[in-house]
Amino acid sequence: MADGSRQIEWRVTGMDCGACAAKVRGAVERLPGVADVDVAPMAERLRLTLEGQATEAQVERAVRAVGYGIGPRGAPPEKPARGFVLPGDAFPEPDDAPPPPEAAPAAWYKTAKGRLVLGTGALLAAAWGVHLLASEQVAGWAFVLATLIGLLPVARRALAMARARMPFTIEMLMTLAATGALVIGAAEEAALVVFLFAVGELLEGVAANKARDGIRALARLVPRTALLEVDGRTREVAAESLRIGQVVLVRPGDRVPADGAVIEGTSGVDESPVTGESVPSLKEPGSPVFAGSINAEAALRVRVEKAAADNTIARIVRLVEEAESARAPTERFIDRFSRVYMPAVVGAALLVAVVPPLAFGQAWGEWVYRALALLLIGCPCALVISVPAAIASALSAGARGGLLMKGGAVIEAIARVTHVAFDKTGTLTHGRPRVTDIVPFTGDAAGLLTLAAAVERGASHPLGQAILARAEADDLAPPAASAARAIPGKGAEALIDGATVTVGSPRLADEAGVLDDPLRARAAALEAEGKTVVLVWRGTTVHGLVALRDEPRADAAAAVADLRRLGLTPIMLTGDNARTAAAISAGLGIGHRAGLLPEDKVREVGALGQSAQVMMVGDGINDAPALAAAQVGVAMGSGTDVALETAHAAILRDRVTDIPGLVRLARATMTNIHQNVAIALGLKAVFLVTTLLGVTGLWIAILADTGATVLVTLNALRLLGVRPGG
Repeated sequence: MADGSRQIEWRVTGMDCGACAAKVRGAVERLPGVADVDVAPMAERLRLTLEGQATEAQVERAVRAVGYGIGPRGAPPEKPARGFVLPGDAFPEPDDAPPPPEAAPAAWYKTAKGRLVLGTGALLAAAWGVHLLASEQVAGWAFVLATLIGLLPVARRALAMARARMPFTIEMLMTLAATGALVIGAAEEAALVVFLFAVGELLEGVAANKARDGIRALARLVPRTALLEVDGRTREVAAESLRIGQVVLVRPGDRVPADGAVIEGTSGVDESPVTGESVPSLKEPGSPVFAGSINAEAALRVRVEKAAADNTIARIVRLVEEAESARAPTERFIDRFSRVYMPAVVGAALLVAVVPPLAFGQAWGEWVYRALALLLIGCPCALVISVPAAIASALSAGARGGLLMKGGAVIEAIARVTHVAFDKTGTLTHGRPRVTDIVPFTGDAAGLLTLAAAVERGASHPLGQAILARAEADDLAPPAASAARAIPGKGAEALIDGATVTVGSPRLADEAGVLDDPLRARAAALEAEGKTVVLVWRGTTVHGLVALRDEPRADAAAAVADLRRLGLTPIMLTGDNARTAAAISAGLGIGHRAGLLPEDKVREVGALGQSAQVMMVGDGINDAPALAAAQVGVAMGSGTDVALETAHAAILRDRVTDIPGLVRLARATMTNIHQNVAIALGLKAVFLVTTLLGVTGLWIAILADTGATVLVTLNALRLLGVRPGG
């Protein structure tokens, strides 16, 4: 960042859609010394860079001037100045006792937009009452009064936008249409138009709050307090005050207050609030736990490893909020289209009002009326909100299911994917070897495993640890061993009951002279299945062999089959040898390319991307170069920093079936967007024709615009019910 420049962030209230964001952006971009403006309506965020003599106060005045509330990030929200405003009123400042940031949204009738609906509705009803009880002339003045009072706050916002060099806004179109209707004597319709416009504004606000609810709920998962251990005693403290290294007590039924590691206790922990995984996860000393997860069974002592601002849920919330800035190409196109569309509508309305009377001698009043209706039909609200409403709903639904996508551009890219490339280790497989076969030649399987575990006691090699883990799982007690030593690259040996016992590769057994042809054939058969084989012998007697393999995840084959049903081509990229890769891929029904170094994976992904849209799925650490090289990089890994921040998308659950779920969600979102655009443009096209033909008038025009906005918003909210990951 240049010398003297600084990045500032505010919370802006009252934004409901992309059009609102455009107004805020336009209001501050014209200020000298303001750069890099980023407005996110769902996150209620304004972020920009101030340079030179530009001040925060100037930015705040500009935002308030166009009718929105603004305050420092993290401060109590300021009410937007967009309500039922009487002549001479200043834009309201924040209340003396504002609700806390985490407070639930106010009921609709307590909001500024709700009061505007109630106020304009009451005025319209009163005018109709006068119409029934009094003369037509008195009733006409009542409708004029209802129109003017209801239109005043809208006109003030329109003028504020015009002063900010944004003359073509929905508020300006409304002001022109309603004022024009009064001029030509259509006061009753003008009053109805003002009321319907207020209803549309209210519904936009309600829909926007609904879309934000998922993120609000996620942020509220972290408990407000924690039981901190100090000098052997516990005391209740604010969870946000916890520091790294402190120890907290998590009782059964409590939510974990911070990301950390278990240091004492064993319990099942429900991590579904964080990862979406419905099956409780067993936690024991050394196991990681996430803030917001629920301890289900027994007390746990947990050492804090992340500050409150950096816990998994906080990072997820930030990621989803930041995703708004990565706007979809479709959304950017519609924004550009709207900038041309609005002036074109005003120009067309002017021609409709002037050309027929001047050129063909038609009645002025009739064609001015049609032009005013055309202005209202031209409002692009439904079109502008069609994409961001769907994107916001998809991001929220995905976050709830442990699927994180970094914005609309990523969603569009996922929907276009044709090939899915998987890393093997840690993605399609568990990432650690497991004992698959125990073949005793003397005695039984338990005796053979006990002997091997005694040699491997204290081993650091993954194969040795796998043997020990299997012995522990089978409740076997290995005998005491001494003089244990590793044979690098080949195996290990130790003294047991005075004799040397060796656990080693077929190569080491061959060198020791204990590998005969039948043993060699048996080992080769297991190795052909992609397994690693070790033999156990004492002296010249081979007691048996143990086979190990990094086994595929239980859901990997189902995920591959699911991707094929979606019309995608899966492929496995691995650094393993061809024999192991062939064995794993055959079991999963997936093509493979073996013996690849990290740079080879990048080359393979790049080659695929020449003729296809490629998604690369990896663990987010070793596969970072390949993830970056793909059109879409997806990291798997239970909320790790790398999984959340390296790739374009992240899977919080270690479930391969979430990959096809991610594709389904993206495709459903794009279908929803196409439906929304069709609804918005289709309704406008129909009513444009009927208006020009004189079939429909002003109140139908605004009802069509409001109706399209409501339909588009409700359609987008359907995505909140999608459960992509199962």
